[in-house]
Amino acid sequence: MMMMMMMMMMMMMMLMMIMRMMMVLVMMMMMMMMMMMMMMMIRMMG
Repeated sequence: MMMMMMMMMMMMMMLMMIMRMMMVLVMMMMMMMMMMMMMMMIRMMG
């Protein structure tokens, strides 16, 4: 029983870490897209 609980806890921790990593990746991608859009806008204006 204790081993099962420990395994479940470990799995949950791993999932949380992966989710956090994914969130960071998505945020970075969004920032990159925003930067690209800004550059395009500036180029169009110029």
